[in-house]
Amino acid sequence: MPAGELRYTESSSEVEGEAWVWAQIKAEARRDAEAEPALASYLYSTILSHSSLKRSLSFHLGNKLCSSTLLSTLLYDLFLNTFSSDPSLLAAAVADLRAARERDPACVSFSHCLLNYKGFLACQAHRVAHKLWIESRRPLALALHSRIADVFAVDIHPAARIGKGVLFDHATGVVVGETAVIGNNVSILHHVTLGGTGKAGGDRHPKIGDGVLIGASATILGNVKIGEGAKIGAGSVVLIDVPPRTTAVGNPARLVGGKERPSKLEDVPGESMDHTSFISEWSDYII
Repeated sequence: MPAGELRYTESSSEVEGEAWVWAQIKAEARRDAEAEPALASYLYSTILSHSSLKRSLSFHLGNKLCSSTLLSTLLYDLFLNTFSSDPSLLAAAVADLRAARERDPACVSFSHCLLNYKGFLACQAHRVAHKLWIESRRPLALALHSRIADVFAVDIHPAARIGKGVLFDHATGVVVGETAVIGNNVSILHHVTLGGTGKAGGDRHPKIGDGVLIGASATILGNVKIGEGAKIGAGSVVLIDVPPRTTAVGNPARLVGGKERPSKLEDVPGESMDHTSFISEWSDYII
């Protein structure tokens, strides 16, 4: 982190963590408003005029997702009431902010992620849509899902379950099916599909374990399990289970090191964001 920034400690409670992140966001917004007066009004309306992260996030999502027939004021109330009624949603948002700040070198500040990262914004809006879905408010959940897909180009079915500390990096073209489950501390790149295998109903989508990294344009189809700490290489097509702490690459995907004795990862790829270290083991690829 740049010199002079506060430091977050793992021992802080979730409430303290939220307060710390919100203080950082407001400090960053003040700094940016002073450095770039053209953004002062925008930063004031989206961040500095609000008393809490949940109010700022609700306001921003409401303005992003509104339409001529789905008013920003209605959406603001919907988001704020949902975040207020379920504190776990805001705790997940804070974990997602920290994930982007820590894993993405292009993320220059928490406020940058809050305002500009469509993967982050799509994920927070999805959490509200999912809450509506499980409360049997399904027409509204589906309407919100449609707006998220239209505005952010991220298509996550409102029934899909997503953990916390999740990074949708770039996020364009991500598709997550109805019965998919994504664990904690997972990182997913753009154009990833977690899909079904046809028109069969029931539990038909992938289950992604904690700490998994899924590279750009990877496709995982069917009710398959990607084990904790596994890595899916960019462009891979995965149709069967991937064991924990292993790397699957190719089309169709194969385990680095072979099926019988696959190479085991020592780090957590969803956090390290290491996409290419397997190359030397996997092939004699040269240019």
